[in-house]
Amino acid sequence: MEEVLPLRDRIIEVLKTCYDPEIPVDIWELGLIYEINILEGNDVHIMMTLTSPNCPVAESLPVEVEQKIQNIPDINNAKVEITFEPPWDKDKMSDEARMELGMW
Repeated sequence: MEEVLPLRDRIIEVLKTCYDPEIPVDIWELGLIYEINILEGNDVHIMMTLTSPNCPVAESLPVEVEQKIQNIPDINNAKVEITFEPPWDKDKMSDEARMELGMW
């Protein structure tokens, strides 16, 4: 029998399928996800940022993230909120993302 990952881990797996189209690294490794809150009834609230306030996917990326999270079995509702506090910078990226982008 296949082990079912905890809900938070399944959410992170899905976040790793969402990409900023200008950077070939997923939004999780880029450090764009600030918070994942799993609320009562398996409603999920995600606080995320973008690489810049005038990011070309500012309208579409949060919607994509919401839809993908919503499709996870056991999730009741998903809401993505965009914030620019604190502003994103390269220090928020994972080591994997830095290596991928040659930023060592």
